[in-house]
Amino acid sequence: MSEIRLAAEPRTEFGKGAARRARRAGLVPAVVYGHGHAPVHLNLPGHDLMLALKTPNALISLPIDGKQEFVLPKAVQREAIKRTIEHVDLLLVKRGEKVTVEVPVHTEGELAPGGNLLEHVLNALPIEAEATHLPEAVTVSVEGLEAGASILAKDITLPSGATLAVDEDAVVLQVIGAQVEAVEEEAEEAAEAEAEA
Repeated sequence: MSEIRLAAEPRTEFGKGAARRARRAGLVPAVVYGHGHAPVHLNLPGHDLMLALKTPNALISLPIDGKQEFVLPKAVQREAIKRTIEHVDLLLVKRGEKVTVEVPVHTEGELAPGGNLLEHVLNALPIEAEATHLPEAVTVSVEGLEAGASILAKDITLPSGATLAVDEDAVVLQVIGAQVEAVEEEAEEAAEAEAEA
């Protein structure tokens, strides 16, 4: 994953009034923390940040104290109705450092015929990988899977250098059989019971 460079300006004013002024100017208040450094308060360009956060686990490069530093989004607060970004917490990371993140699980292929349903037990898979080489997602083939089949964390092929950060026997996906037949059988049994009564 390539880094996303954003401009940043130090935040000198604090409190709700200062945050409102920053948002009106198209900026988003942010805090960068990690590696034992004192938290760094910044304002980031709102539109660019919104675009960057469309990528899961976006690796963002920011100018902090005169140096370009890498950060990962840790917590994003959004406005309840408009869903605009109100505030973001960023974690400072170094090249070569391993971090634990959750990557989305994507599926490809068709289940076996018969109206089966695919249940995502885990929508995102916790993995540990180098901060500058985080995958955007993992893709799993569900081609031809029958009812009762499941895919465990250990069955998923991870990108080079990534390891599971969850129990390897954790169920990620499972195939559930169609419920239509059971409903029809119950209706038939109910009809028979009424006819006998």
